Amino acid sequence: MMTKLKRREIIKRLDRLPFEIQIKILDLAEAATSSPQKGVSGKKLLRFAGILNADDVNEMTQAIENGCGKLVVISCKPGI
Repeated sequence: MMTKLKRREIIKRLDRLPFEIQIKILDLAEAATSSPQKGVSGKKLLRFAGILNADDVNEMTQAIENGCGKLVVISCKPGI
């Protein structure tokens, strides 16, 4: 549990940062504390183990690295 002293120290240090960095830290804190999306259990995913060959994996890895390692999650569910 965070003490009041630690909270004050964090706020003091945040106040010294440029605004853009403060926004990035806020975004990080929001992402870290948002409730995780419910996914599929690993057991259900085991049927896909080994489905990709090495060439496909390398191509996907290269595409991710070319995109600065960023993944964009797009929901396929209506309304989300």
